[in-house]
Amino acid sequence: MKKIILSLFIVSFFLSCKNRKPPAEEQYAPVTSRTEIIETDKAFSKLSEEKGVRAAFMEYIDSAGVLLRPRSLPIEGADAIDYISQDNDTTIIMTWEPTGAAIAKSGDLGYTYGTYLIRYKNKDSVQKGTYLSIWKKQADGKWKFVLDTGNEGLSE
Repeated sequence: MKKIILSLFIVSFFLSCKNRKPPAEEQYAPVTSRTEIIETDKAFSKLSEEKGVRAAFMEYIDSAGVLLRPRSLPIEGADAIDYISQDNDTTIIMTWEPTGAAIAKSGDLGYTYGTYLIRYKNKDSVQKGTYLSIWKKQADGKWKFVLDTGNEGLSE
């Protein structure tokens, strides 16, 4: 009798330790749609056009954000914010258009990429290029970029 009880105990112990998957709806955090991150990037560009590059970047950079700029080491966190705050954007209007995006299944990290255009206020010339921004969803639900980079020289 003791052997039967002990055997039942051992079997039930091992069955209770079985690795069970949670239901599908509990496996991952809700996925945010690509549309949300694309719309954030478009709003970022619109703010740049309306209030200037500096104002837009200050609004949308994460406190630990990284800027990758030509002929420069990565500019990180407080140094990136300081770099942006000193930017003289009075002679340009910069806009961009996302052409693609992806988002992690967790819904809290994603990226956008596309083309940008810099128009000079006192000249007839424009500068075109491509960009990539990596976005992180903040605790308040807003998106801020954690990395921004671009390549100049896009021709038509």
